[in-house]
Amino acid sequence: MTTKRLRLIGFACALAGTASCAMAHDTWFTPRPSNRTAEVALALGTGNRFPVHETGVGIEYLMRSGCRGDAKAPPIALQRVDDAPTALWLRASARSDQPLSCWAQLSPFEVQLAPDKIAIYLMDIQASPAVRQAWAAMNARGVPWKERYTKHARIDLNPGAGAALPVDMAMDILLESPQRPLQQRQTLQFRVLRDGQPLPDFSVEMRNERSPLGLWRKTDASGRVSFIAPLAGRWVLRGVDLRLSESEPDLWVSRFVTLAFDVAPPSANQIDDVEATNRSRKAQ
Repeated sequence: MTTKRLRLIGFACALAGTASCAMAHDTWFTPRPSNRTAEVALALGTGNRFPVHETGVGIEYLMRSGCRGDAKAPPIALQRVDDAPTALWLRASARSDQPLSCWAQLSPFEVQLAPDKIAIYLMDIQASPAVRQAWAAMNARGVPWKERYTKHARIDLNPGAGAALPVDMAMDILLESPQRPLQQRQTLQFRVLRDGQPLPDFSVEMRNERSPLGLWRKTDASGRVSFIAPLAGRWVLRGVDLRLSESEPDLWVSRFVTLAFDVAPPSANQIDDVEATNRSRKAQ
């Protein structure tokens, strides 16, 4: 069996959650240490729950990828370093202390979801009532769950002004404010885009590496959503846009999207400023 075939099976297992495969949905970036001052090192992998990667990503499946430090400069290429057991190791020629946003859109894959996993899947992504009603009607007709899914992952390192600009992906999450530095107890504002357009009424979850509990919100009419970061550390904002295909009968089409970022603990003299800002925003 070829390496490419094995990786394809790994992707199918990541979504299908069969008896021999973990129920893994999201794909995200994680920073890695590097000894080079002019290099950013990253790991890209899939896991059942952030922050643990369980399955790697083949470099051949990166349909679109790159990094950007300066909004006016051309994208920086992501280069393969190694295929680790649980993640693809990548690097980009950029200074690690400068603002940088990196992204990857993977090739689409198709899967048939096992009947006993569908309810878990819909709960895990906070599927809309319309999706649940459509599936109930399909299930009543005896139609199996067939889905074509595409993964989109982004990471903001030392977020600067460029973090709020779209990148070349079909699904994207922008960190609009605040910029640098991100601090615990700040209100973080994001915007979700689908094909470059704001995506309203979209469920997103913010997860921290230190807590098993996620924070759920829905985007507003302009595709924006805000969270107060209660903990420092690594975070990921995740969501799945799931809808029926407009061209193929009884086929679900989904777009998974993640944005990874770090939140620093507040310094003593920043706590009062952050709390005052949050109170002012709530009063508006």
